[in-house]
Amino acid sequence: MNAPANSFTSAVFPLQTIDVPGGTETVLPGGRHLFPLLPAAFAGVRRIGVIGWGPQGRAQALNLRDSLAGTGIRVTVGLRPGSASAPDARACGFTEDDGTLGDWLDVTAAADLVILLIADAALAACHQQIFAALRPGAAIGLSHGFLLGHLRATGGAFPHGHDVIAVCPKGMGDSVRRLYEQGGHVGGAGINASFAVHADHSGRATDLALGWSVALGSPYTFRTTLAGEYHSDIAGERAILLGAVHGLVEALYGHYRLAGDDPATAYERSCETLTGPIRQTISRSGLTAVRDQLGDRLGPGGRDTFDRAYTAAYGPARELVAEIYDEVADGTELRSVILAERRLADRPMSRISGSPMWAAGRTVRDRRGARVVDIEPFTAGLFVATMMAQVDEFAERGHPWSEIVNESVIEAVDSLLPYMHARDVAYMVDNCSRTARLGARRWGPRFQAAYEQIAFPAAGSPPDGALVAAFTGHPVHQALAAAAKLRPSVDISVPAPQGPRAE
Repeated sequence: MNAPANSFTSAVFPLQTIDVPGGTETVLPGGRHLFPLLPAAFAGVRRIGVIGWGPQGRAQALNLRDSLAGTGIRVTVGLRPGSASAPDARACGFTEDDGTLGDWLDVTAAADLVILLIADAALAACHQQIFAALRPGAAIGLSHGFLLGHLRATGGAFPHGHDVIAVCPKGMGDSVRRLYEQGGHVGGAGINASFAVHADHSGRATDLALGWSVALGSPYTFRTTLAGEYHSDIAGERAILLGAVHGLVEALYGHYRLAGDDPATAYERSCETLTGPIRQTISRSGLTAVRDQLGDRLGPGGRDTFDRAYTAAYGPARELVAEIYDEVADGTELRSVILAERRLADRPMSRISGSPMWAAGRTVRDRRGARVVDIEPFTAGLFVATMMAQVDEFAERGHPWSEIVNESVIEAVDSLLPYMHARDVAYMVDNCSRTARLGARRWGPRFQAAYEQIAFPAAGSPPDGALVAAFTGHPVHQALAAAAKLRPSVDISVPAPQGPRAE
């Protein structure tokens, strides 16, 4: 199972190769020691316009401003008239008085690099106005490939004569900012990112994208394509990154309650074990370490429970991931997001945090430290099977290993699950981007039904030895081990919740 070659060159930054199944891939290890190289990477760019002030816009504008301080490159935030985000942007030091905050189209017209970070559906609706306002030769920057998918579906195209690049952090905007700040005093802290060069009219687009990623604080940056990014990102957030996790913990909570657990214990065995010890084990030691630790701690019985759950869940999870991927690739998921934007307009979406298990979660979080929650073998088998189903689907669809392990494993265990542990899964579903929230609400119940109706009954049968052997000997473990060498040196520090963030 070999992924396509994935190498690139840079005239500015020192690159590194990592060993992956079937060959090597090029990556850029980041770090603040590279900041003196940023002026060369941003050659010809005197003004960067960050359009939008959602979580990504806020984080990226602040990180870019801090990293480029003293270079003469100005970072300016562009907002639509009447934006409710303007007060927070001003509080962060972007103001009309010094020219670092302005109307979105005016900022676009003045910028040499225009980074488009407004919501996906809004960008689909407004991109023609932005394109018309671009100055000749200005580069277009994206952090998501959604717009490409929309252009393909509607017969549109990016304007000729402009570099089109993407830098896509593998985590939420809050993570991008918080780990950047941690990186100021702890080496290696940051969120990995992918980059893509969709159009290179200047001949310098690769280094511009790499400089952008370094300035965001990415520990390492790997290459993708703009189409590959939105296929893997949108599919991933509907599967193992969010939707499948939501469906899994809801299904497991009900399963453990029916087995006689009280609400807090059922929450521990479903959600707390997943966002805590299972996540930590994968992050620090890899996927097979979960199964190995069960054998060391519980003996053959714990490993057998894991194996039965794994082989029961892998098939139905793979079917759902494949269905999701098809609907992302053919534009169905993108159209659903645009339709929802029209339907909902400025009305808030209803929240899913009212189900009984989330009240139990507050009890469990309050008693942390007084109880030790260990890996629950049944939960672990189901979760790892779903993760591996996404890994295999992405590999079959031709994604490079760096993208597969980041979108299927690293983003989950190093960025999203820590937030779920600090708050809960429902909080994440209710406070992520509208694109992700719509996907989780659509596909989470599908995963829940698949676990309840297919996986749980099948887990009563002996495990499929061939499927277990395929897992333990899977080439993803080599790719993940190579990527783990560039893992941030600290876990993300999650702040206390302060209520919903604007999108």
